[in-house]
Amino acid sequence: MNIWCNAQFSGEALAELKARVQPHQFVISTRVAASNLVAGAPDPALAEADVAFGQPDPKSVIDCSRLKWVHINSAGYTRYDTPEFRSALTARGAAFTNSSMVYAEPCAEHALAFMMAEVRQFAQSVDTQRSDRSWPTAKRRLASRLLVGQSVVMLGYGAIGRRLAELLVPFRMRITALRRKASEEAGVQIIGEAELPAALADADHVVNILPENPGTRSFVDARFLAAMKPGAVFYNIGRGATVDQGALVAALESRRLAAAYLDVTSPEPLPPDHALWTAPNCYITPHTAGGHDTEDAALIRHFVDNLARFESGEPLLDRVI
Repeated sequence: MNIWCNAQFSGEALAELKARVQPHQFVISTRVAASNLVAGAPDPALAEADVAFGQPDPKSVIDCSRLKWVHINSAGYTRYDTPEFRSALTARGAAFTNSSMVYAEPCAEHALAFMMAEVRQFAQSVDTQRSDRSWPTAKRRLASRLLVGQSVVMLGYGAIGRRLAELLVPFRMRITALRRKASEEAGVQIIGEAELPAALADADHVVNILPENPGTRSFVDARFLAAMKPGAVFYNIGRGATVDQGALVAALESRRLAAAYLDVTSPEPLPPDHALWTAPNCYITPHTAGGHDTEDAALIRHFVDNLARFESGEPLLDRVI
């Protein structure tokens, strides 16, 4: 097979990838994607590929009838989530997979770190250290809380949500997750959208893991935020466009929300003069939740494992189409 790749890897990782896909022909695009957060440019070489790995241009994928399988090196797939893309791949029996399994652990740990930072007042103590260097012991101790016994609502319950639920088990939290259809799962109450307002009114923490698509854009709006329990904390490790950021700023400024922790925003990078930077108790990381020092190796391992499955006709991991 001809395997085309436009993912940006270190020299060592790229050499490992080349070695592990042998004896297949391996082609590195001359137009490597800047990161797995942006689409790669059209590349004529894609037309000769049977398999694409990275971030291929969506229109080129639609036009390349030879392609049998596309595997992207990201969890998010917004640019590929269109009726035209889905119908084109489905019509020719091609597969489309993502790398959600690679990012489940780091994103879940990032969300847990956000939650721990909030209840133990770490971020607020850093603010003090960077400003007047006072010593507000009594105030900070009184504001500190325990995760044990608190409640969390997760918006979305895929690989990341499941791993976060596992990490929260020792804290004996009440865990609720929103999915299209309500169901039962050990330790997690799965609810539908009709049950969401009641869950929000009880939640101490709301973690947004939603992907971006037409049905989720501005899902977290003023009405949503008004339904949240006063003093609750909002976290976003999904996509920035799923949140009405103006409404979020207003909820923080009114002190209805205790805090917000954001790893994603819209746009990215967030402009230096954006209101989120100075909103009360709003803490931002620059879309780093999925990052870790072995990211390249994990992405390659995931692709190679799926390649073996593709060759043997076994079910693919992280299959979307």
